[in-house]
Amino acid sequence: MRFLMLSVLILIQWQVVFAQQKPPIKKASTVTKSNLSANKAVLGGREIAITLTPLKNCTIYLGSYFGKGMTLVDSTRLDQNSKGLFKGPNKLTTGIYFVVSPTYTIQFELLMDQQQRFSIQADTSAKESAIIKGSPDNDLFKSYASFSNEKGRALQQLKLALQAANGLEADKIRGSIANTEKEIKQYQVDIHKKHPNSLLSALFYIMQRPELPPVPIVKGKPDSAYPYQYVKQHYWDNVLFNEDRLLRTPFFEPKLDEYFKYYVSADPDSIISEVKQMLLMAKTGKEIYPYLLTKFTNKYINPEFMGQDKVFVYLFENFYAKGDTVLLNPASRKSITERAYSLMANQIGQQAPVLNLTDTSGKKVGLYNINAPFTIVTFWDPNCGHCKEEIPRYDSIYKAKWKAKGVAVYSVNIYENENNAWKKFIVDNKLSADWYQVYQTKEDKLAEEKAGLPNYRQLYDIFKTPTVYLLDDKKRILAKQLSLEQFDALMDTKKR
Repeated sequence: MRFLMLSVLILIQWQVVFAQQKPPIKKASTVTKSNLSANKAVLGGREIAITLTPLKNCTIYLGSYFGKGMTLVDSTRLDQNSKGLFKGPNKLTTGIYFVVSPTYTIQFELLMDQQQRFSIQADTSAKESAIIKGSPDNDLFKSYASFSNEKGRALQQLKLALQAANGLEADKIRGSIANTEKEIKQYQVDIHKKHPNSLLSALFYIMQRPELPPVPIVKGKPDSAYPYQYVKQHYWDNVLFNEDRLLRTPFFEPKLDEYFKYYVSADPDSIISEVKQMLLMAKTGKEIYPYLLTKFTNKYINPEFMGQDKVFVYLFENFYAKGDTVLLNPASRKSITERAYSLMANQIGQQAPVLNLTDTSGKKVGLYNINAPFTIVTFWDPNCGHCKEEIPRYDSIYKAKWKAKGVAVYSVNIYENENNAWKKFIVDNKLSADWYQVYQTKEDKLAEEKAGLPNYRQLYDIFKTPTVYLLDDKKRILAKQLSLEQFDALMDTKKR
């Protein structure tokens, strides 16, 4: 396979540096010196005093989750008494944060609430014993963490015991597991009731998945689709997509991925409906909107399943083309635009772009002049190693099966400078004389450029070879970039 262009990587200018255990750290956005004067609070900003023993005279960091990654957002220099201050004129986005050592290891987690005026007393040898004062949200978080750890250990022991149990004993253990899980859920329900405006309550909503309801009986028959529809309908209950704090958790994006994997049809129109709704709801979010737009762009610019590039074209036409290219740096803006224009003309179900190329004898052959129930259009390079394997395979199935069905093959050599090699390959491999073997002459190419017309490489999105399309009798695109076997199976299923 020969690649004709690099795959597109979207680089958003606002994007932060992600931190692993030993990340390449850029200078933190706010580097503060040790300052213990709690009375000098900046209105609207943050001021978090920390004592982290036994560390002294070194820089520590404040980090947060960001989608599936992590990022450093602040730093402070500890003095000889292990004291420092995370301080800045602006409040941080609320969510789950953590303190990071000079060697970039996470010490402990904390909640960044709306107040952002609290103190931390901790020791690197007792990370779970960090004391946070002046933050009710962190009091709730600490209580829940203690409860959750206790119940988590109990569940682990019960599940281990269940592996060795049987009969009544196993039933008893299952009952204990169910009761423990019920206690954990009830704890979360109580937080929602007693502290509905707390950050912890919001985090529980982000984490939770709806429970499958029992299958109802409708007019004497079980409605097996109801549980699925119920879960999908309630999957995002109490979650607002314009809240930036969604990104400052480790569980929002996995939940989002799970939703698209299990509860959204792979059909591009179904995906577009979901993406459109989410992006419109997220539009007022400073961080969440560009993050989601970037995520969906990267996912569907080179999608997993055929036809889903329609989602990317939708994103370009309805967001980027309407002004959201300001989110991109110049290189990414150019790549996004070029890729979109390369895909617009070859969407599944559309009429294939017109081709009127020259065959080996110098005669023009128009794609739309070919009368066939199916037409295979393949763009290849006689010097491409993968092409040398694939093109003879297509010829074999053509001779064995497709020819009798009236299938036509419009075979395009994409390098006019390699015509000798192209003709030699056709002869050496005894490719069928019924194929339409064509190329674009230099004269036609220059005339096309002079007229400002798009080249067939762009119209057919040819960035690797071979690139193959399947057209129906009206020259509408049925499929693209499938394997030989998949093209064959698709033709078998289509009614002619």
